[in-house]
Amino acid sequence: MAAPIWVWAFYVALTLFPSVLGNSEGDALYTLRRSLSDPDNVLQSWDPTLVNPCTWFHITCNQDNRVTRVDLGNSNLSGHLVPELGKLEHLQYLELYKNNIQGTIPTELGNLKSLISLDLYNNNISGTIPPSLVKLKSLVFLRLNDNRLTGPIPRELVGISSLKVVDVSNNDLCGTIPTSGPFEHIPLNKYPIPTLMDMGIDFQGSSKYVKLGKNLAIPVPDTDPRLRGKPSSRRPGVVGACKLRHKLLVKKPIGATK
Repeated sequence: MAAPIWVWAFYVALTLFPSVLGNSEGDALYTLRRSLSDPDNVLQSWDPTLVNPCTWFHITCNQDNRVTRVDLGNSNLSGHLVPELGKLEHLQYLELYKNNIQGTIPTELGNLKSLISLDLYNNNISGTIPPSLVKLKSLVFLRLNDNRLTGPIPRELVGISSLKVVDVSNNDLCGTIPTSGPFEHIPLNKYPIPTLMDMGIDFQGSSKYVKLGKNLAIPVPDTDPRLRGKPSSRRPGVVGACKLRHKLLVKKPIGATK
């Protein structure tokens, strides 16, 4: 029995006009494009009728035509990030710095198992740093500075042994900071008597760089003796630690015995 004419027409259409919509990575990137305002037409080449996104400007692929880089730094983009970015399984560099991106960091970015560099600095991103980022076992550079992020620095980040650079300065972060992993060499004597808008600290050493300055107040190391014996709801890395931090710091400087 011959196939209906519409079946053959559909087959010919797919052959002559291959669509990126059949490619999950192309789907994800095109969803990002639709969520962004692009007054300078930086994303003009992101054509959804192409077989994959590897010919799009600002996209780099490997020899298997899998997306490995998204380079959209300083591109005058606004809008928000999309959860679909978590589908870019081979992505190594997500560069979206120096734009006007708003909204939150999708928890789905924790699915980017190959990611080496997450650069979202100098945007207008709010919300908290997702603990799901701990799944990024290849991550080396985490730069989230100069945004409007709130809440604590996730303690889970200490589990990323590859992490060499952490910059979360110029946000509204509070709470305690981890003291292991990339944070382990921050000397406690670097903490001055704090004020509400203290400069915080920058620490560089042992081939690792951690920058924490200009947040809501200087975070307390989670080894601070005044945190001992606090109930679990007040321990570092959970909601409530920020209030505890502020209460501690306005009372006395770190190192005080009474």
